[in-house]
Amino acid sequence: MIDWERIIKAEKVDELRNAKLWLFQENMRLENERSEFIQSRDKFIRERVKFRDEMDTLNRRTVLERKRLKEENLFFEKKMAILQDGFRKLEEERRSFEREKRFLREEIARQQEVPKDISVNDVAEVLFRSVNNPLALRKRYRDLVKIFHPDNLFGDEELAQQINREFVRRRKEEW
Repeated sequence: MIDWERIIKAEKVDELRNAKLWLFQENMRLENERSEFIQSRDKFIRERVKFRDEMDTLNRRTVLERKRLKEENLFFEKKMAILQDGFRKLEEERRSFEREKRFLREEIARQQEVPKDISVNDVAEVLFRSVNNPLALRKRYRDLVKIFHPDNLFGDEELAQQINREFVRRRKEEW
């Protein structure tokens, strides 16, 4: 630090020159520090702007990812609901199948208990009993053939032949 009082009182030119040199050097040092400070400040501002841009980009990505994740969760929930509904329907169908299976077993047991004095002709006549027009006759015939065709699980060849004969006989009667 310079003692300004002493410089003001100085009478020698060397002392003044030294003070002037020191002031010049100090001025240059301050000017350099000021330019370094301005450069540092500008660098800091650029970095801050870059950081803000990066943060904005990351925020946008985060928002998009959250939105995508939400949509995926909704899609997953829909898929899960569809699967649960499918499992529920399968369970209902399994129960229905079990009931039908029991019914068919009971039906087979009942068919085996049918008295032997009833002929196949009588059964065929009974199957066509309520038919009263050609359209109903054809529909009944198709339904019966689907049920009693020999290729079916519970089909009966003899009964299928008798159904065919009864159908032909009734169709001839209509004409």
